[in-house]
Formats: sequence, structure tokens, C-alpha cells
Amino acid sequence: MLEREGCSVDVVETTGHGDAARVARAGARDGVDAVAVYGGDGTVMQAVAGIVGHDIPVGLIPGGTGNLLAGNLRLPRDPAAAARVIARGRSRAIDLGRFDNGSGPRYFAVACGSGFDAELMARTSGAAKRRWGFAAYVVRAYALVHSTAPVPYRLTVDGDTFDVEATSVVVANCPQFIPPFLSLAPGIALDDGQLDVVVLKATGALQAAGVVWKMFRQRVDGDAIRRFRGREVKVEAQPKRLVQLDGEVGGETPFTVTVVDRGLSVLVPGE
Repeated sequence: MLEREGCSVDVVETTGHGDAARVARAGARDGVDAVAVYGGDGTVMQAVAGIVGHDIPVGLIPGGTGNLLAGNLRLPRDPAAAARVIARGRSRAIDLGRFDNGSGPRYFAVACGSGFDAELMARTSGAAKRRWGFAAYVVRAYALVHSTAPVPYRLTVDGDTFDVEATSVVVANCPQFIPPFLSLAPGIALDDGQLDVVVLKATGALQAAGVVWKMFRQRVDGDAIRRFRGREVKVEAQPKRLVQLDGEVGGETPFTVTVVDRGLSVLVPGE
């Protein structure tokens, strides 16, 4: 499709973690017009790590388990249709989150989180995701939710500190958790220069279902769902908790996130 649209394309297959960043970085050195990624959110962010700071747009061809960034941008799931968007579309600037837990900076476009969501990512095998897709997360979540319980967190948002009890702490850049059906909280935007910290609190399956229902209704009640906004966020937990970035396990707490204003250009359907 890209070639039929008049694009000159070099195709490189990734074989391990870090390959996408290396390939994208090489493309930036060679002066490519765009980097197209066939994969999921984690692969996209690996590629983005190689071109942050370069004015090179990224084209998304959804091929992963969640594809949440593509879903939030309303990109087509069909690979040929997504490729057509890359060839004919326009560039849109969105924010990035810059994550650091002491092992060097990494980036996310959708969200990073600590708690239940990170445990879910860690315990869902690659084989299950390849076989069942997003359903693999649903099955694993059902198994985990019965043992779900809040733990103490300390959040520092633009210098203000809050002690909370949370099942999950999500630092979001994208609004929708399951596009287009379920949003984390009202008013979250990809390009507003803010990070939205959503604190979810539930014990067991029944309360977890109640939290999901409140998310559907876009209710931030100050108890089961709390929300903070800022440009710099520090998350601490005792004991330490796993962390995920755009669906990939990224170490443990504590970590700090800062917003990178319009740090990524993505190709979206033209107006």
C-alpha cells in the first residue's frame, strides 16, 4: 500500500528489545520522512525513544495487544487502511510522558501505572497475548482481581504531596483506557501539557466492578476514584510496586514523570 501510494520504504524486522529504537535512530540519521511502526504500544514507544528530539513523525500500524494510542487517535485497525493514513495523512503533535526511576529516561504516550495494571501486564504471557489478543488481559484480570487490595502510596504533584490508598495509580496522557468505550476520567487530552494522575481504589471483584462502572459514568468521587493534574509527578509506595509503561513492565517505584509538551508527532487522517 505504501509503495502504491508513491512512498519509498525500507522494511526492518525487530528481533528483540531495543531493536525498534536502534532502527528508528538510524532512520533519523538517514533523514527519513517518517518512521512507521507495525506493532503495539510498547513497540511504538521503543521506536519513539530513538527519535525523541527529531522532527520526524511516527505512523502507526496497529499490530499489538492493546493498541491504545492508535485507538485514542481513531486510527484504523486494518493494516492497509492504516498505511494509507501514513501516506495521505497529516502530522499531529501530542505530548509525551518522560519517565525516570533511576535507570535512565524512558517515554510513554498512553500512560504509566503502578499496582494492579502493572501486575496484570507482568502476569500476562506473550504467548497468551499472541493467541488471544486483548482477551488475554481480560482473563488474567479476572484471576487477579479477587486478591486485589489497596496499598499506601505517596504522590507529589507539582510540589504538593498527597498520601493515598490505591489499587492502581495511573499517570495518564491518553484519555481512553478502552477506546472508544472507557475513559479514565473526564477532560484528559493528549496535547494539553498536563499529566493526569488517576488513583483507583478497590478491594476484591465487587468493588473493582463498581470502579469500572464509575469510569463508564465519568464519575470522580474522591474515594474510589481520585484525580490530580500537573506537569511533574513523583510516585512512591511502601513496599515497592511494579510499574508499567504503555503495556510493558518498567521496573519498580519510586519514579518521577514529567510532561514533554508536544514531544511526538503522529500521522493521523487528513482533514
